[in-house]
Amino acid sequence: MPSNSPTQAGHSDLAIAPDTVEAINGVFLLLSTNYGNQFNAAFPNTDRSNIAKRLWAKHLNKYPKAVLMAVADEIVGKETFLPSLAKFKEYCDHAYSLFGLPDVHSAYVEACRATAPKKNYNWSHLAVYYAGLATDWFFLSSAVESAVLPVFKRNYEMICDRVIKGEELDTPIHKALPAEVSVPLDKKANLAELKKLRQSMDL
Repeated sequence: MPSNSPTQAGHSDLAIAPDTVEAINGVFLLLSTNYGNQFNAAFPNTDRSNIAKRLWAKHLNKYPKAVLMAVADEIVGKETFLPSLAKFKEYCDHAYSLFGLPDVHSAYVEACRATAPKKNYNWSHLAVYYAGLATDWFFLSSAVESAVLPVFKRNYEMICDRVIKGEELDTPIHKALPAEVSVPLDKKANLAELKKLRQSMDL
């Protein structure tokens, strides 16, 4: 494994995802390019840089590669000073907005307040609709937040991860009304139809 990898020999116990390794290397390259002297002061040699990469990889391993790269790009456009790991993680925790996704609690409130039919509601993002669908609309509307939110959060984050990785969510299909609507026959008409059926079958 390359010497600049966050998971070089002796640190395999961290179970760092390959995408995270690649992302952390990309993040450090972007930070070194944009923060020059600050970066070199913080990480004056390869050993220091590798130690930092392993630490960052350990604490950022749960975030998809797309989030890490998007956050790095946002930070270099906003922050004057080289961000600490804590600062970078803080950005990651609020990265949904970079992909047009509301934060978890806002999504939960939206799902709870959405009017029926849910498919026709003007969702801020389809991920909210699918998270509500996976959680169960009745459960959302009838149970207390402390019981529902953890379930909704898990479903929403799973769907958001798919969106962040580039998956497009299908727009719910609205069922069309039938071309003809049948009207139930009254008792007299039913008897007449039954008589015709018996006659056709020679009963």
